Amino acid sequence: MSTLAQQQQALLGSLLALPGSAQATDALMNLKTHVLAPWARGLNAYQANGHDLAERSLLAVYPVVAALVGDESCATMARELWHRHPPVRGDLACWGEALAAFVAPNPQLADVPYLADVARVEWALHRAAGAPDAGADPASFALLTQADPDSFTLRLAPGTAVILSAWPVASLVTAHLYDDPPLAVAAARVQAHEAEAALVWRQALRPLVAASTPAEAALLAALLQGRSLLASLNDAVEADAGFDLGAWLPGAVTQGVVLGAEPLDPRPGSGP
Repeated sequence: MSTLAQQQQALLGSLLALPGSAQATDALMNLKTHVLAPWARGLNAYQANGHDLAERSLLAVYPVVAALVGDESCATMARELWHRHPPVRGDLACWGEALAAFVAPNPQLADVPYLADVARVEWALHRAAGAPDAGADPASFALLTQADPDSFTLRLAPGTAVILSAWPVASLVTAHLYDDPPLAVAAARVQAHEAEAALVWRQALRPLVAASTPAEAALLAALLQGRSLLASLNDAVEADAGFDLGAWLPGAVTQGVVLGAEPLDPRPGSGP
């Protein structure tokens, strides 16, 4: 390996190693071996800049997580995440998805057991904001009366996601972002350990989140898997025998959750 390549590898290892870890010690020794001493000051500056970028990037994506744990704890999480799950793309808007899995097993966050699910909802909102544009196709709804419901599916808004949780995650997120419901109501739901499914979608250019009923969550989860309307509806009815697609669909279309209907690929093995 060339001297320049060794220097570059040593520098990268030092920047991404978690401070205080064995990896950091080894990286530092490697750095001292292959990089000139004057680089140390520059390394500190690069690392500090990386931490600052991590903190600002995480705060932009996870404002509710930050509100729940406090700015200082959020900054610490950002720095640790930066080292344990470093960016793999040049666009920092693509970094941070690993936060939910990162905080879930952390014993220091045991007093906020819903934090990982809140992080999943916020990441879904972030992804919805950057999802490709898609317009509604009202004419396609003719399939509802003209075709076998096992032969087509419903097309959902960009970035649509359903997050199931044992905690009232939709209430927690909307309480902090929109004060709806008030924080006191969301706190009461946490005390009651109410389970919620959070529906995330994009209406025009605005990412939205709302609590979803079990039947709606089951229906949308199946549609997101590319299953037929019939199969998805069966899942919804299994969750709630009283689910009425005819009553639900107009509201879903008005809210921009459902954009249209589309035939399933008829090729063998491509169906639900």
